[in-house]
Amino acid sequence: MITEATKARFAREVAKYPADQKQSAVMACLSIVQQEEGWVSVENEAIIADYLGMPQIAVHEVTTFYNMYNQQPVGKYKLNVCTNLPCQLRDGYKALHHLESKLGIKMGETTPDGMFTLQQSECLGACADSPVMLVNDRCMCSFMSNEKLDELVDGLRAAEGQA
Repeated sequence: MITEATKARFAREVAKYPADQKQSAVMACLSIVQQEEGWVSVENEAIIADYLGMPQIAVHEVTTFYNMYNQQPVGKYKLNVCTNLPCQLRDGYKALHHLESKLGIKMGETTPDGMFTLQQSECLGACADSPVMLVNDRCMCSFMSNEKLDELVDGLRAAEGQA
C-alpha cells in the first residue's frame, strides 16, 4: 500500500508539470514506488493511475515498456548484463553465463536466499566497455571479466555477511 509520505513524494513530482499534464509524472511515480517497495505491483499501478487521473492501462504500458521497472519482487541486488549485439560480440553472453553458473540460477531468476536477481538488458550505451552490466539500475560496471564478476558477487555477499 502507498503511504501518505509516498503520496507527498508524488505531489513534489507532479508539481513540476502544468496542472493539466500531471500524467507526465508517471515515470517518476513508478520510480518512487519501486524505490520504496522494490517492485511495482498491479495494485500500485492502479493507485498511481488514480492519483494522476489516467487509465490504469496507460500506467501498465509504461511499466512494461521499460525494463527498469520490476514487475515482480527481485533480489536485493539486481544484476542486468547487456546482451545487445555489440556486447554479445565482446563477451556479453559469456558474462551472463558465468554469472548463471556462479549464482546457480538462470537469467530471469532470483537466488533462493533472495540476494541476487539476474537479468539481461538491452543497450546500456557503453558498447566499447563491454561486457557491461548495471547493478540495481544505478551502478554501471564495465569490462566485466570473469574475475571482475567474481569479485563483484563475492564483495556483495561479503558486505551482507554471507561470504
